[in-house]
Amino acid sequence: MLYYQIFALLIFAYLIGSIPSAVWIGKIFHNIDVRQHGSGNAGATNTFRVLGKKAGTVVLLLDVIKGLIAVQLFRFIPSIPINLINYQLLLGVAAVIGHIFPLFAKFKGGKGVATLLGLMFGIHPLGSLICLCIFLIVLLITKYVSVGSMFAGSCFPILMFFVFEETDNFLPYFGLIVSGLLIFTHKKNIARLKAGNENKTYLFGKF
Repeated sequence: MLYYQIFALLIFAYLIGSIPSAVWIGKIFHNIDVRQHGSGNAGATNTFRVLGKKAGTVVLLLDVIKGLIAVQLFRFIPSIPINLINYQLLLGVAAVIGHIFPLFAKFKGGKGVATLLGLMFGIHPLGSLICLCIFLIVLLITKYVSVGSMFAGSCFPILMFFVFEETDNFLPYFGLIVSGLLIFTHKKNIARLKAGNENKTYLFGKF
């Protein structure tokens, strides 16, 4: 019975991740499907680009919240028969998969970076905060969200292994997998960076 409950929560986490914030906000408030504009991605970055800062900020927060909620679903089961952090990772991954392949948007979603950030904050707030700062610094310097995302994601497992020494769970190894996946899912961005036509993002006007 317990394992059925665990499986049910994993499905629920996937459904939470499947809420297509960018698609619904674009269609409801702007009559625009963001997947048909900009980079064609149903994520916060493309929403900023297509719909502006207000809509982009809302989508970013909602996508982060999806990850935060998912890793807290373990509270519905009083006693987890596996390492808690490892189970939280499973719940968070289910939400990220839902964001990338959303049931409610014909399985065409975003890259999952914001939901992944929510997952990380829910499990390791300090390490995630450091990575967020790294992301913002790289973004300010390069003006590229993709570069900031890949760089910050690559720093997370380094922090887990060598700074926080998280050796009693799968978190640092998960960080390694995520950093590899981030690079893989940003293949088009890397190609655009090489070609010199990657879209830039300015946090403060043209600064």
